[in-house]
Amino acid sequence: MTKKFFGTDGIRGLTNKHPMTAEIAMKVGQAAGRHFQRGDHRHRVVIGKDTRLSGYMMENALVAGFTSVGMDVVQVGPMPTPAVALLTRSMRADLGVMISASHNPFFDNGIKLFGPDGFKLSDEDELKIESYLEEPTILAEAKDIGRAKRFEDARGRYIHAIKMSLPDHIRLDGLKVVCDCANGAAYQVAPSAFWELGAEVIALGVQPNGLNINDKCGSTDVAALQEAVIASGAHVGIALDGDADRLIVVDEKGQVVDGDQLMALIGSTWSRNGLLRGDGIVATVMSNLGLERFLASQHLDLVRAKVGDRYVLEEMKKGGFNVGGEQSGHMILLDHATTGDGTIAALQVMGELVTSGKPASELLHLFDTVPQLLMNVRYSSGSPLDDEKVKAVIAEAERELVGSGRLVIRKSGTEPLIRVMAEGDNSDQVTSVVERICAVVEDVAI
Repeated sequence: MTKKFFGTDGIRGLTNKHPMTAEIAMKVGQAAGRHFQRGDHRHRVVIGKDTRLSGYMMENALVAGFTSVGMDVVQVGPMPTPAVALLTRSMRADLGVMISASHNPFFDNGIKLFGPDGFKLSDEDELKIESYLEEPTILAEAKDIGRAKRFEDARGRYIHAIKMSLPDHIRLDGLKVVCDCANGAAYQVAPSAFWELGAEVIALGVQPNGLNINDKCGSTDVAALQEAVIASGAHVGIALDGDADRLIVVDEKGQVVDGDQLMALIGSTWSRNGLLRGDGIVATVMSNLGLERFLASQHLDLVRAKVGDRYVLEEMKKGGFNVGGEQSGHMILLDHATTGDGTIAALQVMGELVTSGKPASELLHLFDTVPQLLMNVRYSSGSPLDDEKVKAVIAEAERELVGSGRLVIRKSGTEPLIRVMAEGDNSDQVTSVVERICAVVEDVAI
């Protein structure tokens, strides 16, 4: 069955346009509340949000929905997505909700749901909630309506938890860090955690006004971070996105370090320290071939999942892995969090900087990337990938890249786009392969 509201990461869209309206948010609260009311105890939901203006509207609508079906609400205010997951589990709540559109501009918003175990919902749970959206709402009796309460210690609880991800003997004294919080959910907690561990922190993107989240800052635009790192002589720069579940790093020379290099560092370090489970890591089909070759040199496996952190997590659970992530910067470290956590991943990087004594430019360059090219082709209807001409050119390209590269072609999960990606040792060959496939797809898609 196809989902109408939920995408690969909750419900997301342009605020005040279907489905991201206050009316739908209230109904989602009622439907999710109905689905997660199991047993006779007082049921509780934890609600957090990022800093975008529409968060107030969506929060109030969700509170109305949950309380109307008899669930108590704990509001934690602006907090990272992984903090909501953590608090949901630690407070024994029945459900967690994060109001955020992640790295999108302020005019978008979204609703992410977590189960009582702190993990994102399964497809089955999301489909059941959607089915309740189509049915009449079952409201609580007047005496059973839920209560709403603000939890003032949420930030302190989360800061303590993420600091515990570093061994007690590691301090960040002497480390100068520039931290760009994207004017988003981590604008208070990330700089505080780094400072409490001893780092000298220069904070950027910590003046949210409801409209400036992810605006020329954070993990999607690191120009200001690069400039600040070089100007201040910092050892490293940390860039989070609006809900702080992804991380991009800038070294002391201002060079950008993506998720592939971060996974290589964390995976190899944990393996050396006897902490890595599964004898490898999980990444997506988009991760560079250079990462796969580096891991092989360390006698570690790379398991590839579909694009999306939920699919990475599925593979991690299936294979017993505790390190996974995406090239875009989602880092899932299951020993410390149930979802991607940019701040925890940043602490792993900073801890290794201190321990190794190496500069970031050396520590975070573990392999040379293989030339990689991604192009998108828009289509209007149908499925261009089913066309015989497209199948033929793809088969020809795959034969051409055997032994020296690989090809990944997929439909976008959010737009009518065919994404064509190739990588290999010969950049001219990679460009030729991608352009040939795109030309045929464009011809068919007209």
